[in-house]
Order: sequence, then C-alpha cells, then structure tokens
Amino acid sequence: MKATGIVRRIDDLGRVVIPKEIRRTMRIREGDPLEIYTSTEGEVVFRKYSALGEMSENASQVAEIMQRLAGCPVIVFDCDHVIAVSGAQKREFSERRVSQDLEEIMESRRAYYAEAGKERMKPAEGIPRTALAAQPIITAGDVTGAVAFLDSADPSKTTVPTDLQRSLITAASQFLGRQLEA
Repeated sequence: MKATGIVRRIDDLGRVVIPKEIRRTMRIREGDPLEIYTSTEGEVVFRKYSALGEMSENASQVAEIMQRLAGCPVIVFDCDHVIAVSGAQKREFSERRVSQDLEEIMESRRAYYAEAGKERMKPAEGIPRTALAAQPIITAGDVTGAVAFLDSADPSKTTVPTDLQRSLITAASQFLGRQLEA
C-alpha cells in the first residue's frame, strides 16, 4: 500500500470523506460500490467492487465463444479494467485500464461501431489496437462493464463490423448483463 499523507476524521454518523484527488485517480464516482477489508494489524482497506470481475471465468468463456463466432479478438471490461481476453495476447491486455473513449461510451450507454475512413477508438489505455465494435454491459439498469471486438492487428485488413458481429456483440453484452442479475 502507498501512504497518501491525507488524514480524515470519522463524523458522528461513521462516515469518512474520500478526497477528490483519490476519487479522480481511482475513478471512483458517486454511487460506485466499495468492498471493505480489514486486517489483523488494524488496517481498513476500501476496494472498488466489480461484480463482473467476480465472474471473470464466465466472462473468459463468453469471450472465447464470441471470438470464434465473430472471427476477431474479444475483450471484456468491468468499469475500470480488462477482465477477459480471447484471440489476443492476454499479457498485453491484462489489467489494462479502460480508455477515456470507452468510458464515455459506457456512460452514454450506446454502442460503438467503427466506420470506414474515420478514426478508430482505442478501448484500452496504452494499447495501439483499435475497436471494431464496443457495447456496454448493463445490469439492473447500471453499467457494469463493456465488451469490445478488436480490429485485425494487420492495418491493411481493417474493416467495418459485419451484421453478424453487430449482433454478436449485442448478444454478448446482454448475456453477461443477465448473468450478473441471476
């Protein structure tokens, strides 16, 4: 753990304010669920809770199936990080943060489809690969993550998503959303 040097007091209702700088850095927004951990040394640790992260094995299986059907690499994100990859090197994408562009797509609750001749969205920070399509995962009315299909690693093979790929990404996001509701 890293010390911040920030000290906060607990108010009479047992609340602690998490400083704005930390909320911004950790991408903690109003309404985000936090898990609370304690240690025998008296530490209290708050950690962002990811229901989708809890079912990363299922997300990996969905990514593998979608990759085979769609014929392109698939990434599944929770609201902050990559949690499953199929068809691309897992090491390259493991624990990468969601890009600002993908975060905006999730917040707007709309799908993204690449268009010929237009700049492509990069779904993960620090990765040059672009998205062919991306769809938010919505669970009980809340955005819990996103599914993205990646373009080919070969820039000469860059395409637009087919009708099948559009249908598959919608099906994958709806399936994962419903799995979280169950």
